[in-house]
Amino acid sequence: MSRRKKSRKSPRAGLLDRIARSIRTGLRWMVLGLAALALLLVAWIGVYRFVNPPGGIYMWQEWRRVGAIQHDWVPMRLIAPAMARSAVAAEDANFCRHWGFDVIAIRSAIEAGGTRGASTISQQVVKNVFLWHGRSWPRKVLEAGMTPVMELLWSKHRILEVYLNVAEFDTGVFGVEAAAQHYFNRAASDLTARQAALLAAILPAPQARSASRPSDFVNRRARAIEDGAATIARDGRAACFESAR
Repeated sequence: MSRRKKSRKSPRAGLLDRIARSIRTGLRWMVLGLAALALLLVAWIGVYRFVNPPGGIYMWQEWRRVGAIQHDWVPMRLIAPAMARSAVAAEDANFCRHWGFDVIAIRSAIEAGGTRGASTISQQVVKNVFLWHGRSWPRKVLEAGMTPVMELLWSKHRILEVYLNVAEFDTGVFGVEAAAQHYFNRAASDLTARQAALLAAILPAPQARSASRPSDFVNRRARAIEDGAATIARDGRAACFESAR
C-alpha cells in the first residue's frame, strides 16, 4: 500500500501567508478607523447645527499670539440685514445657489491662472471652525469632504450666521459684533448699509485694511459691495438666509 506524501509549505510560503494576513488585518483596521473618523466628523458638524461653536484653531492661535481677542457671539436676528447681504455680495454672490462649492467661480479662477480665490462662505466656515489655516493637502481633503456634509446638515441661514460670528475683521477681532464695536462703536444690529459694506470690504485681508479708516481701494470696493448687496436682495439671491429671519 502506497503512502501519501504530506504536502508541506515551504518556510517562504508560510512567511508570505503571515504577511498577507497582517496586511489584510491592517487594511481592515484602517477602514474601520476611517469610518469611525468620518462618523465623528459628521457628529461634530451636526452638533454645531444647534450649538454655537466656541471658535476654531486659528482663533485660539491668535489668542495665544496676541494675548487676548475680541469675540461676542450674536444670533442672526441681532445682525443688520445689510451686513448679511454685504458679506454674501463680497465673498460668495452665489451662496444661495450652490451646495458648498461654486463651480462657476472655480472655473473663472482657473481661467484667471489661479490668481484669485474661489472659496465659498461654506468652505470658509469649515476652515475657520473645524480645521486650520494653510494650503496643505490633508486640510484641503478634509475641507472638500466636510463642506457638503455641513451643507446637508445645516441651513444656509445657519452657515451664514456662524460665518459672521467667526470671521476675522482685524487682529484679534472676530465676529461682526466685535467688529462693529471696534470700528464704529455700535452694535451689529445698528450697522448702516455703508458700514456693513466697509466691513465686508476688509474681509479678504482684515489685518491690512481698515473699515474706519478706509483706503481708496477699500472705499471703491465698499461701494461695489453696497450695490451688489442691493442687487442680490432684488434678484432673490438673498432669499435662502433672509427667509429664516
